[in-house]
Formats: sequence, C-alpha cells, structure tokens
Amino acid sequence: MIVAEIAKSKNDEFYTPSYAIEPIMKYVKPGSTIWCPFDTKDSLFVKEFENAGFTIIHSHIDNGGDFFKMTPPKCDYIISNPPYSLKTEVLQRLFKLDIPFAMLVGVVGLFESQKRFEMFRDNTFECMYLNRRVSYFKNYDDQKPSLNPPFSSVYICHRMLPRQIVFEEIHK
Repeated sequence: MIVAEIAKSKNDEFYTPSYAIEPIMKYVKPGSTIWCPFDTKDSLFVKEFENAGFTIIHSHIDNGGDFFKMTPPKCDYIISNPPYSLKTEVLQRLFKLDIPFAMLVGVVGLFESQKRFEMFRDNTFECMYLNRRVSYFKNYDDQKPSLNPPFSSVYICHRMLPRQIVFEEIHK
C-alpha cells in the first residue's frame, strides 16, 4: 500500500465497533468535516460520525483511495483505524500533513522501534487510553468479535485532545 508494492497483511482489515468510536467523538468540533482514509461507506467510523451530524469523506485502497498517494481532501480532522502493518508509515504521513488526527492503534510495541521513538519525540501528539480492550470484527453483516486482542488499543492524536494523555471509558 505504501507505494503499491506493499501487499496488504491479513491482519490489516479489522473493523472498529461503535463503542470504540464514541470516546473520540466528543473531541471533534460540531459541524466539522472528517476524512476517514481507510474506510468504505460501510465503516462504523463513517456511519457514527454521519449520524452525529458531521460531514464525512471516506476513501479506501480497495476503491482506489491510496492514502499514501492521495492529496488529502479539505477536512478538519482525519480519523480512522489504519492498517496494522502500516501504522508507522501512516503516522509519519499524518504528522507531515499537520491536520488534526486520531488513529486507533494497538499499543503493544508502539513506542519500541527507534523509528517510532524518533517520530513521537519530534512531533506533538496526544494519547487516549481506553479502559477496556477493543474487540474488532471482520464482517459488517455479522459484527461478532473475530479477534479477542491480546493488546490494548489507544487513539494516537495530533492537535485534538486537551492534554497529552486522556483516559476514556468504553462500554461494550
């Protein structure tokens, strides 16, 4: 995906349940436009934000929307759950774009590579910790959790949260 030579990992396409989207919504200003760059029209990010009255622009690699090649649409925020295998590259590009963003990512190993250490050290960011693990799913028609993750998920944000670390509760 990064330059078309990178194949999608089988662990890249897991979907986010509504309860994991709700905590970030309260930090988005009413009337905002949100770009969901890893989402189809079926995405709960798209549906939940539209239902809350936000303007949503969505794109997905399967529909020709390559995040790494696209010029970002005019938006106030970029919010999504990025492909797991490309989280470093996604975050690097997001910091360069300098548009407020929130990406839901697994916390295990997030700060442990030298590349990511330097990226986080050199950029302003916030982190939203959730009180429970997010159980992602693989099929919108049957949203039963397909993955009981052995890791916690956090929102890595840029210019969105009031403090560097925020703690929010999710209700499954």
